[in-house]
Amino acid sequence: MAFLLLCFFSSCSYKQNQAFLERKDAASPITGFTGNAQVYKIKPQDVLQVRNLQNIKYIVDDIPTGAGTAPSSSGGGAAAVGQSYEVAEDGTVALPVIGRVKVDGLSRLEAANKIQDLYGKNLIKNPIIDVKIINLKVTVLGEVRRPGNYQLIKDNASLIDMLGEAGGITDKGNEKHVKVVRGGIVNPQIIELDLSDVASLSSPAMMMQNNDVIYIEQNKKSLRNEKLQNFSTLIQPILLLLNSALIITTIK
Repeated sequence: MAFLLLCFFSSCSYKQNQAFLERKDAASPITGFTGNAQVYKIKPQDVLQVRNLQNIKYIVDDIPTGAGTAPSSSGGGAAAVGQSYEVAEDGTVALPVIGRVKVDGLSRLEAANKIQDLYGKNLIKNPIIDVKIINLKVTVLGEVRRPGNYQLIKDNASLIDMLGEAGGITDKGNEKHVKVVRGGIVNPQIIELDLSDVASLSSPAMMMQNNDVIYIEQNKKSLRNEKLQNFSTLIQPILLLLNSALIITTIK
């Protein structure tokens, strides 16, 4: 009897294969998103990593000895920690020799060009300055293989990039209902994406922003299997009692 019940409920489930980025003619695969992708602008308390690509060294290694004095570690939150530099509340970052540079409101590329021009004036020969903002992050939760926080290092990192960092969607994940929570606690915006539709790739909503939260919910097959498992766990003791009572009655 228990076997028959399990077979019945198992037949109610269905096979759901994940289908990524197929062409569909339905409505837009993106809901809840308004606006365009925005280039991140540097803010106070951001942490910058600055290096000269000409020598593949961080900027602190390129300054000639005696050219000046690097800022101390007590520089009001803007001093270097190793090769990292925190942006102070006034929007400046303190760099070796050239001192404080206003970077608040600049993009990563704009800040790199500004710092490059300053170091190129009699300090470093033909520098190619690279700037990374290393405190930016995206949180990936739900049905992925490695949930957690991931650094948002490169420009225009997409949702697909971040899912790749997290090991991809598990077999239990629902690629048709991917949620991105954007805007923080004050003004959260919930964006829903259908990754089974290739048209989603062209949406600016796919471009990740600092503190985005990606959530992959369970698919229907996984939810039904869990309910079946819970039902089986609940019903088995009852069926065992019924079978025992039936055996006793038959013997009598």
